[in-house]
Amino acid sequence: MLFLELSKKVDPIFIKLDSWFDLSISYVPNVLIAILLLVIFRFLAGYGGRLMANVLAKASQNEALVSLVSALTRIVILTTGLFFALGILGLEKTVTSMVAGAGVLALALGFAFQDLTTNFISGAFIAIQRPIKVGDIIETNGFTGKVKSINLRSVIIDNLAGQQVEIPSKDIFQKPITNFTHSGERRVQIDCGVGFTEDLALVEKISLEAMHSLGFLSATRSVDFSYVKFGASTIDFQVQFWIDQAKTGPGSAKSEAIKVLKTAFDIHGIVIPVKGSEVTPTEAKKDLT
Repeated sequence: MLFLELSKKVDPIFIKLDSWFDLSISYVPNVLIAILLLVIFRFLAGYGGRLMANVLAKASQNEALVSLVSALTRIVILTTGLFFALGILGLEKTVTSMVAGAGVLALALGFAFQDLTTNFISGAFIAIQRPIKVGDIIETNGFTGKVKSINLRSVIIDNLAGQQVEIPSKDIFQKPITNFTHSGERRVQIDCGVGFTEDLALVEKISLEAMHSLGFLSATRSVDFSYVKFGASTIDFQVQFWIDQAKTGPGSAKSEAIKVLKTAFDIHGIVIPVKGSEVTPTEAKKDLT
């Protein structure tokens, strides 16, 4: 009696286990195919990541961007393979839930790290469009200096005074940039003045000759000389010239130009009046008579 009752309770368990075993045996081919598919997509992810890195390396010098895009390429390929594998196993609902969860997670992270996301996207556009490169002299966001590194989150510049300035990528991308290196040339201006009694045509001739003696002038640009106004004790003029930045910087160029201009004026006896010595055009005319 006891044996019969026990067998009645055990039989359903064995029947259930037997059905599970048969079901698992029927799933073996699908499991093997899913595993094989994951292995194939794993290989494709590695190959796709390397291919994307090689292509981007030719278009951008930003190593951070190249690594990020390469990693994203691998993730996308692997995720695609995972979805296919789950579909083969008949887990379509799981795939749908994963996609929905990934969307919600991406939206939440986007709001939580809005500034960080904006900087990353801006950094990516800077790396692709390349308005600046490492080594360029730029002016942006109130800072002037040489670009030291271009990262996805920020751009680091040397302010030419011994400090490094880190500027968020979104500020670089959204605000004007003056690139002094892009053309390879830069204009330098010198403001000066001579006395009212000087021969203005001679001053211009001597100034231009002095400027052309400099060895770092641009080969494609001319030196411009112009008188701009009557000052309190001088007739003021400007000398504008372009330099080849591969040979010198604007500060050194201006210093050398001032020296050769002063030397030329001394040789020809041209006087640069001392500030505060008031000589009006009328008084200068009286001196000439």
